[in-house]
Amino acid sequence: MNGPASGPQDTPGRGEPRKDPEPSGVDLARQALFAAREAARARGQAAGAKKQARRGGLRSGARADGRDPMRLGAALDRLQTERGWDVPMAVAGVMERWPEIVGEELARHCVPEKYDDDPDVRQLTVRCDSSAWMAQVRLLAPQLVARLNADLGQGTVRFLKVLPPSGTERRYQGRLRAPGSTGPGDTYG
Repeated sequence: MNGPASGPQDTPGRGEPRKDPEPSGVDLARQALFAAREAARARGQAAGAKKQARRGGLRSGARADGRDPMRLGAALDRLQTERGWDVPMAVAGVMERWPEIVGEELARHCVPEKYDDDPDVRQLTVRCDSSAWMAQVRLLAPQLVARLNADLGQGTVRFLKVLPPSGTERRYQGRLRAPGSTGPGDTYG
């Protein structure tokens, strides 16, 4: 049988461990050449890094990279993505297009005030002009959140916080009034 492990040269005699032959002159020359090439490559990389640092960084070459000129719109899109402004800019766009998204009638009676973009919260705060509209918006909140997420991307708005109308503090000016009271229980307008 001619196998890779058969033959008189491969078998040590009488249980002695097999000894590797000492490297010959050719093998030593190959090892020395390999070590010299690796050392030269390391020196060349270190020298190239020093030279590049003196020149002030990378130079533009024949291939396109991030330092090449680009159109203003592309540069703004890149900046928006790099800085993580995607969601805040999208929400700002929604606040401008509020009547288109929720409808004209609802937009006349409630306006978006702020957006909390904390990943745990992601809440849009809306202020209504009366308590009746506040109740209506609270009932419509799930549909509004779904509509906003369809426009902005899923998960952008998780909660809709509905606030009562703001206005001047009303003070009851009648003859019989409790000290420190603001007047009768108001329905916010």
